[in-house]
Formats: sequence, C-alpha cells, structure tokens
Amino acid sequence: MDLSFSGLLTAVIEALHEGKYSLEDLCYSLQEVAFSMLAEVTERAVAHTEKTEVLLTGGVAANRRLQLMIKSIADEHNARFCVVPKEYALDNGAMIAWTGILAYQHGMTIPIERSFVKLRWRLDEVQIPWVEAKKCF
Repeated sequence: MDLSFSGLLTAVIEALHEGKYSLEDLCYSLQEVAFSMLAEVTERAVAHTEKTEVLLTGGVAANRRLQLMIKSIADEHNARFCVVPKEYALDNGAMIAWTGILAYQHGMTIPIERSFVKLRWRLDEVQIPWVEAKKCF
C-alpha cells in the first residue's frame, strides 16, 4: 500500500507552462489526486485489516477536504474516525518526540549503536505497548 507521488508535481508544472489551465485549477486537481490516492490506500487498509478506528495525523490532518474524504471511508466501514487536534498535528518532530517519550515510559530503549532508520518499516511491525493501556488519545 505504498504510494509514490513521483512525477505528479512535474506533470502539474508542465501543464501550467502549457498555459491551458489556471494555477487554481491545477492546484485543486493536484490536491484531489493526491488525496484520492491517500483515501484509496486508507480504504484498502481498513478493509483488509478490519480495523474499527481510523486516525488522521500529521500536518495534512488539518486539511478539511482530506478529513471529509477519510471520514467518508471510515463511515462506509463503520469505523470510528479521529483527527489529531491541529495543535498536535503540525509538527512531525513533536509527534516523533512524543512517541519516544511513550516508548521510554514503557521500557522500550535502543542502544545508539543499534539505532538506525529502517526504510519501509511496516506499521504493523512496530511495537506499541501503550496502545493497550489507552485505546484513543
């Protein structure tokens, strides 16, 4: 369920230079295509995992259009839809730090020599013992 936006912005820039479409129309189309891709992956994930909750996070969670699209999918699958409050969704650094605090509080530590970035790390492989303590923040 990986997404690649490679080429999407390039295509929009090329269309802009052709002069056939307005900047506003191209921006709207870019947003709709990108959000549709996110929505499709979200729907596939909910359908395959049969999860009962969908949480929208990150800076993009503040976008009302994306919220509506993802909420629609959650509703179709009878899943609870949550959006991280805007004041917590704007900075991924803060979210990473908070995850580190939660991990540390639950006894999860990694020696620096064993810590590294693991590309394409599946979220279902990440240990999150604090989820058992609280279902939704």
